[in-house]
Amino acid sequence: MTFVDEVKNAVTPRAALLVIGVLGLQMLFIASYVGALHKPKPTDVAFGVVAPQQMSRQLVDRLDGLPGGPLDPRTVSSAAEAREQIMNRDIDGALVVAAEGRTDTLLVASGGGTALATSLERILTEVEGSQQRAVRTVDVAPASGEDFNGLSSFYLVVGWCVGGYLCASILAISAGAKPADRQRAAIRTGTMALYSIVGGIGGAIVVGPILGALPGSFWGLAGLGALVVFAVGMTTLALQALTGIIGIGLAVLIIVIAGNPSAGGAFPLPMLPDFWRAIGPALPPGAGTWAARSIAYFRGNAVTGPLLVLSAWAVVGTALTLLLSMRKRSEADPTDSTGTATAAAPAPGTGGSTAA
Repeated sequence: MTFVDEVKNAVTPRAALLVIGVLGLQMLFIASYVGALHKPKPTDVAFGVVAPQQMSRQLVDRLDGLPGGPLDPRTVSSAAEAREQIMNRDIDGALVVAAEGRTDTLLVASGGGTALATSLERILTEVEGSQQRAVRTVDVAPASGEDFNGLSSFYLVVGWCVGGYLCASILAISAGAKPADRQRAAIRTGTMALYSIVGGIGGAIVVGPILGALPGSFWGLAGLGALVVFAVGMTTLALQALTGIIGIGLAVLIIVIAGNPSAGGAFPLPMLPDFWRAIGPALPPGAGTWAARSIAYFRGNAVTGPLLVLSAWAVVGTALTLLLSMRKRSEADPTDSTGTATAAAPAPGTGGSTAA
């Protein structure tokens, strides 16, 4: 055989297409991560201003006109209201102008992302310095001392996502990637649910009692973890049922390549480019990271939206998995118009008999 013939035997057309697909995923991975994270800068950060009435509007206009548009300032009635809005995650920080003296107070929440809190401090120090005023920073929702840069929530959710799609991938290929009939699909769904519960509790144990990395409700984090794992797992099973083994690659594309860099982990959403900022909250890693931080540092506020996003992925993934299994069953078991299975014609020479 020639070398070309050897290559054709060693690498089938199907394998070649899969390798090309993997190369495409590799390039998208690099483009997505570098594109999202190579030059973080705050843009339109929701920011409160508490100031005497005569200077409030002027200060808001000055902050709104900063080069590059880092802040989206709005007037807040009082320091207490500003704190409450930060804890509700309506704003990311606030400047409280002192009625007397020349030292103002900057309110931040490093629990929502240390990088953003640091950026706000830098911006407001420069602004206040240009007006011959000083600023002191108060962290109203500080990140745990065991949670460096506020990254533990993100890595926790990434771990849950990895577990979800790896478990689903194993379930999908355990029988040679056979199309799932109704019984097999139901068993896989039940197994995925059980795994999700164990995985959610396990993750909460690691970041809570074992490492002490995150405060907040243990069972709140465990429940979130179960939902994240199940949402990712059922999405992977649905994609595999729809497109075969390619579905596993599609799950990697959605969860890892698009979802992780847009999750607001290393850099919170206001510091990401527009594309990643737009898609992040709609994908499981972004929704999970936001909810985990809310549970850990913001009294569980502002979790309704992310939980609805995760529930939607879980429900749609489960529905597609079960519906596609019913379709494949009907294709494998064709019936005639009376509902009776159509018999195959006997082979010549068999006399119409069938094998036992």
